[in-house]
Amino acid sequence: MIGQSFRMAIKSIFSNKTRSFLTMLGIIIGVIAVSVLTSIGSGATSSITSSIEGLGTNLLTVNIVTNQNNPLTLDKLTADIGGEASIAAFAPYVSGGSVTAKAGTVTYDSASLIGTTPGYDDIRNQHVTAGRFITMPDVDNRSYVAVIGVTVAEQLFGTRDVVGEALSINGNNYAIVGVLEEVGTTSTGSDDQQIIIPFSLAARQNNQNRIRSFYVSAASSGDVATAKTFLDNYLNGQLPMTGSSPSGSSSRGGGFFSRAAGMFGFGSSSSGNASGNTNYTINDQSSMLSTLSTATQTLTLMLGGIAAISLLVGGIGIMNIMLVSVSERTREIGIRKAIGASRGAILIQFLIEALVVCIIGGILGVGISILLARLLSQVLSMTMTISVNIALLAIGFTAVIGVVFGLYPANKASRLRPIEALRYEG
Repeated sequence: MIGQSFRMAIKSIFSNKTRSFLTMLGIIIGVIAVSVLTSIGSGATSSITSSIEGLGTNLLTVNIVTNQNNPLTLDKLTADIGGEASIAAFAPYVSGGSVTAKAGTVTYDSASLIGTTPGYDDIRNQHVTAGRFITMPDVDNRSYVAVIGVTVAEQLFGTRDVVGEALSINGNNYAIVGVLEEVGTTSTGSDDQQIIIPFSLAARQNNQNRIRSFYVSAASSGDVATAKTFLDNYLNGQLPMTGSSPSGSSSRGGGFFSRAAGMFGFGSSSSGNASGNTNYTINDQSSMLSTLSTATQTLTLMLGGIAAISLLVGGIGIMNIMLVSVSERTREIGIRKAIGASRGAILIQFLIEALVVCIIGGILGVGISILLARLLSQVLSMTMTISVNIALLAIGFTAVIGVVFGLYPANKASRLRPIEALRYEG
């Protein structure tokens, strides 16, 4: 009986190809929306995660957020944390923002200026492909030298072979001593547009006589917690909160947004450190990835939920067309019942018809989604794939919609009385 019902359902669907396709269209669009939007969310998550992981799992970022009575200087920081076993290297940095660089009559106005010290290249995994990186004599002497990204080199000189050339920033001339390896553009930006100069020079130009930000590389991924604890204790002693002991205590309150962030898992402390000291923050890659994962999962679920609404709309369309089909085939139902067809046989026939329409629409939607994902991967420069689990989930969901929204029309058809059905003239 089931096999015969399937054959009759397929025959009915293909006897009205245009109407059947328009009925499937709502399901197809719904499946495409769910699959593609979910894939975009997953692709964006993977892209940003790989960018963060590319910086190294042992990276720590320290930001000083207070005007220091006891300012941290390069010499002091070197003396105080340079011998810590859990710390492999550290590098303070000053961001000069976006600047306009000149070489002769050629200008490039999208360069980003960074002032730092030796070690920055290893910590941030930004090595030179020609020439050398910034050295301590450059920092000590405030030498006007620069290491530039490949984009800056090509925009100003039309070539990457620029070691020994000179460029100008804000009226100051810099000798180019190195060119960074090309890293390309990621979701977090491009390091190929950087111009790196000695930290002491950038600090003086920005009227900054103290260290406000620095990167730390733990000796290994297993030493990250130890290095973070050491830095927390050190900075809490150097920058104690007003009215609190150096060891600090967890700050209370923190405002509505801080409490809300804690509720939703966007950070366990508003200050970004274990001591609760709001004068500085210490962030590591694991906390960044955890926060990112929570946010992007919520975003992906929200996108999938919004797209799923279109599937429900498609299901309503299925029910509407099936009710029309029951009305058109009333006499057929009466004849089948008159020759012995049971109520269950009629119900199963129309239920299978709705199910087949939804499953065919789901399969077509998944196929189109795969093609769109490949196209969008190239356009958006991110990896987008429709996983087997997502495809099976989408098809399974369409099957559920077929059963749910096909049940009422099928039940209505099965309840028709043979005599009334045979008299029907509609």
